Amino acid sequence: MNRLSGRVQWALALWCAGLGATCVARADAVSAVQVLRVGGCGGVVPAARPLLRSALLDQVAQEWAAGSSLPAATQRSAWRAQATTGVHVNGPDSSLLELLRRSDCRALARPGLRQIGVYRRGSDNWLVLAGGPGLPDTPRTVTSTATAATPLAARSPASPPVPVTSTGPALASRALQLVNEARARGTKCGARVFAPAPAMSLSGTLAGVASGHAIDMAQHNYFEHVDLAGKSPADRVRAVGYKEKLVGENIAYGPGSVEEVVQGWLDSPGHCENIMDPRFAQMGIAYSAGRTSRRGLYWVQLLAEPRA
Repeated sequence: MNRLSGRVQWALALWCAGLGATCVARADAVSAVQVLRVGGCGGVVPAARPLLRSALLDQVAQEWAAGSSLPAATQRSAWRAQATTGVHVNGPDSSLLELLRRSDCRALARPGLRQIGVYRRGSDNWLVLAGGPGLPDTPRTVTSTATAATPLAARSPASPPVPVTSTGPALASRALQLVNEARARGTKCGARVFAPAPAMSLSGTLAGVASGHAIDMAQHNYFEHVDLAGKSPADRVRAVGYKEKLVGENIAYGPGSVEEVVQGWLDSPGHCENIMDPRFAQMGIAYSAGRTSRRGLYWVQLLAEPRA
């Protein structure tokens, strides 16, 4: 598997396509948890290690699904290690990532968690996670029709009001500065070390496409690379006449500043690889504020290698 197709096994909050080959993935419940952990909940928190699948925790999850309480199911099993916590998710596979992110992504991304088990029946998934002390005492149930949890951005300390939408030159210049500083010094993306890369330049065309996708996600309350019309980032870039060899996209929900979102992407291995890829020569970035029950900021960074 080449790097472009392997890059998104865990991090669905990034996307890439080269010469028509797209990188798109759909996840089951366990993979969705891994996505959120390695992707830092879409760039909101530091990335965490993937969890190990445990057959014993699978059994605990099955007991819990059969009607036992999670503590009782844990006691009846052979599990004798650290504390457990659980999440019950009801919804289609296409919604699992979003449902789990809304349930309490920060809890799922705790670095102290080490193992995971799951039991699935129909559209229901019972997830049991294990780690050190300080885990939530009460399992959570999340359904496809449940009211979303408090947006992560709303839990941060108060910050100055921001415009509803921004593709402004100050924002773009600051983002470019941060990205090019990382590229100039070289950096480590997870276990992979990247040598210094050439500086990128800003593209007004890419910024416009990024803004359109950010606004669409904010208005329609979703968080995906493929939009509601089924268009990929490369499709959207081509639709405005941009001639590309390679397209990458990083998205995030929640960060309140350009410094926070760029650092979140750099802390997430897959997003960081997109930023450090020496083939990318141009970028555009934009955000839009949620218009419905979720008031956090939706960020989109488009990266491209234009055709000569």
